[in-house]
Amino acid sequence: MPRTQNQETRSVLLHWQEDVPDDRLAHLIRDAGRVLTKSLQARLAEHSVSFGHWSFLRVLWVTEGLTQRELSEQAGLMEPTTFTALKAMEANGLIERRQLNGNRKNIHIYLTQKGRDLKKTLIPLAEEVNDIAVEGVECEDLRVTRRTLLKIISNLAIVSE
Repeated sequence: MPRTQNQETRSVLLHWQEDVPDDRLAHLIRDAGRVLTKSLQARLAEHSVSFGHWSFLRVLWVTEGLTQRELSEQAGLMEPTTFTALKAMEANGLIERRQLNGNRKNIHIYLTQKGRDLKKTLIPLAEEVNDIAVEGVECEDLRVTRRTLLKIISNLAIVSE
């Protein structure tokens, strides 16, 4: 991990330990997500993959042939952001866009072999970040944390309907 990133992570930790130990859970979740993301970003960058592209690769490794709109929805990003990212991914040889059955309106997104091959390189990096993040955490605590976070998501999904 680069020194500046490590310093930033330590600063976030110190903030929570000393300044605001009982601040709102939403802020704690955000900061935890931020340091996890930065840790993964550093590892992805070593393979010339941006974190934004990671989001789309993860979706496409599961389901190829999605339209840009479907991909945006599954990645949780706005269509203009998706369009820009897909242009860069296409230029990097990770994806290709195809029109199916003469339908000019919908463009479907497919991985190239290069994009598919990245899976075996990048997934272990994400797993490494997860392993580092939960080192020393009891299995039962992880189960409770996972259950709690899923309940938070569920509660907010119900309210958003």
